[in-house]
Amino acid sequence: MPQAAPNDEPPPVLEARGICKSFPGVRALDGARLLVRRGRLNAVLGENGAGKSTLMNILAGVFQADSGEVLLDGQPVRFRNPREAHAAGVSIIHQELTLVPSLSIAENLFLGREPLNRFGLVDYSKMRRNAVALLARLGLRVDPSTRVEQLSIASQQVIEIARSLTCDSRVLILDEPTSALTGQESAALFRLIRCLKDDGVGLVYITHRLEELAKIADDITVLRDGRFIASKPFAGTTHDELVRLMVGRDALPSIKSPAPMGSSPLLTVKRLAMSGTGRSLLPRLDDISFSVVRGEVVGLFGLMGAGRTELLQCMFGLYPRRASGVVCVDGKQIDLRSPRSAIRAGMALAPEDRKSEGLVLGMSVTDNICLALRDRGYGVGLLSPAREQRVAREFTDRMAVKTPSLRQKVRNLSGGNQQKVVLAKWLAARPKVLLLDEPTRGIDIGAKGEIYRLIGDLAAQGLAVVLVSSELPEVLALADRVLILCEGRISGEFLREEATEDALLQAALPKSTPRQPA
Repeated sequence: MPQAAPNDEPPPVLEARGICKSFPGVRALDGARLLVRRGRLNAVLGENGAGKSTLMNILAGVFQADSGEVLLDGQPVRFRNPREAHAAGVSIIHQELTLVPSLSIAENLFLGREPLNRFGLVDYSKMRRNAVALLARLGLRVDPSTRVEQLSIASQQVIEIARSLTCDSRVLILDEPTSALTGQESAALFRLIRCLKDDGVGLVYITHRLEELAKIADDITVLRDGRFIASKPFAGTTHDELVRLMVGRDALPSIKSPAPMGSSPLLTVKRLAMSGTGRSLLPRLDDISFSVVRGEVVGLFGLMGAGRTELLQCMFGLYPRRASGVVCVDGKQIDLRSPRSAIRAGMALAPEDRKSEGLVLGMSVTDNICLALRDRGYGVGLLSPAREQRVAREFTDRMAVKTPSLRQKVRNLSGGNQQKVVLAKWLAARPKVLLLDEPTRGIDIGAKGEIYRLIGDLAAQGLAVVLVSSELPEVLALADRVLILCEGRISGEFLREEATEDALLQAALPKSTPRQPA
């Protein structure tokens, strides 16, 4: 029988009991359970590898449980695929994007559910009107005919959320939905979540951003190592209590990098620019100059669209036809038309979108880690299988990657462990300069501490680190110096001791005077 609700609580809409699930070499879930009530949001918490996403995928029909049961409105259900779950009123928004890049925003929003006219043809005018109205609810002002591939990661995430809202759902599962959103976009999402709760929708919400819970959470459920740990109302729960439940220990202390070494720049950027095009939505970069010394961590902060990601990519040679300026590593100038030139000079880039840009998901952990070694100048013929295994073992141990085998395909790892493999790949190439784009996006609170310590260790070893992060506390905790980007230009610079959240935000805001074309 379904769990009875107290008189003052709404009835359960979705319940999971004793869910077990194993993959080759890994027991992902061991007796997990979850209860979702109508009009309430249950935040599912836990470190990466705790089983959160696996449980959500079972509820949404992506995976089938080995044992246990799922109840929908008190009736047992077993979804064989996501289509069955969706038809029953259970929808999921995955952390990683599932949009079709070559299609327009409107086409993605209504893919498979296109409105038809009386002749049975797609009614594009109606689809556009519906898309405009839906995007306005999320606070996104963009032409629905724009191709998704032209949007930033943050804007694509908003489209992903909007697409799930085109169909009425009784249960909506959100897996890290704000991981790439700005504060304004997150606030719009939270307003929408509150409206959905008022309409009686039951919500399941996975997040590592504990500060979000006070705005939206009614209940919390904690998983650890695939097992159920606790479930309780959020009200009255402290941050420290949540951390102890999630990781089994107190929160890690703030990690700060050591003092920079000397004054000789290891990385020098002079008058770097990136031209715009009539069709592209990518921001222009204009007259960017800065340097980073050995052992220094320089943070790049700015609002969405300021050009932070594009700056790192431009330095790495990913915009060969649009970049100009000079980038030097240890006195050696990089060919801005060639990522291989950057790699061989000792530069490494850990991208924001790890799945599509940082990893080859169908390859093993070993093969992914050794990819950068080959571009660094160690030819394939010089990397024997035995040496590849030694390198992979060294850096998976160093990064504490949780994997049953070095032969495991990277797609089967949790998001946090995938990010560790990205970093391990570049560290194996012994870089001098490390460019980190949102290095803790989608990383749990325990793994964040590990990444913070690693960044500090790398700086202590003499690497120059350039860090892009949308989380101000992260920038303030790690950076020796912070550069502010606004509309493609550096609009401010702060030393660690003078940097505050208010000061950084003020410097990041666009000025009222519009930029003139160069």
